[in-house]
Amino acid sequence: MTDTTATREAVQIYQLFIKATPEAIWDAITKPEFTRRYFYGSIVETTGVPGTPFRYYAPDGETLWNDETVLASDPPRRLVVGWRSLYNEDAAGEPASRITWDIDPQDGGFSLLTVTHDQLEQSPITAESVSGLGWLMVLSGLKTLLETGSPLSD
Repeated sequence: MTDTTATREAVQIYQLFIKATPEAIWDAITKPEFTRRYFYGSIVETTGVPGTPFRYYAPDGETLWNDETVLASDPPRRLVVGWRSLYNEDAAGEPASRITWDIDPQDGGFSLLTVTHDQLEQSPITAESVSGLGWLMVLSGLKTLLETGSPLSD
């Protein structure tokens, strides 16, 4: 997995190959039974339809960690959502940033997942919070879950 971050404050780009179909990766991004197993226990709520809510709840199912909108969607190839780090009191007041999930099928039964977290210029606390190990843990967990059926940790 690579971190090809050009400017940490403005854009973060992560790429990895996953031995899974685009449909399986899409489901892992948009269905709570998957996100709770690799995304810090969070429970996603989304239809994936542009203009509808895109929310992450804490493991308690009530505390909002993100409450934004689906900005664009082309299932199972691309999902663009707003992001605000509501789990962090200091970051919660920052403007929304944007996360783009691009899923490109490859020969051999695997896919290239590119996650771009941008529009971070006015959100330095969020940028620092998600940079490096923050996203790497999430994406490593996603890959491990899809390839082995088990999360990184229970």
